[in-house]
Amino acid sequence: MQKKLDQKLLRIIDANFNRAKEGLRVCEDICRFWENRQKLTRKYKSCRHRLSDIVMELKINQVIHSRDVKRDVGKGSLNTELRRRDVEDIFYANSQRVKESIRVLEEFSKLLKPALAQKLKELRYSVYVLEREWCG
Repeated sequence: MQKKLDQKLLRIIDANFNRAKEGLRVCEDICRFWENRQKLTRKYKSCRHRLSDIVMELKINQVIHSRDVKRDVGKGSLNTELRRRDVEDIFYANSQRVKESIRVLEEFSKLLKPALAQKLKELRYSVYVLEREWCG
């Protein structure tokens, strides 16, 4: 039974790591290519790399092996995800996705490596600061 629980836990970590990293990249690219904001681009890139470093402590190869895209019951998109009004809307949606995903990682990392939860919490608060900085 423990192996099944571990698989489920690793799937949650994998999905949220991917979601957070993708969202950070979208925000980074908006800062870089759309707004030409070098300092903010570097901060988002740094955040993305910190997230990877933290998740690597969870033995990422085990996380990847837990992936089961074919049987993922939530892989579809909602209609609201398919509509965006403008770049600000894209940025906001991805910023929310990042914060939510990091929060999930924070909670579930407590079951594997509790010390990582604090690192993830700090990272999440860094994203709050970056979001505010982006808004000006």
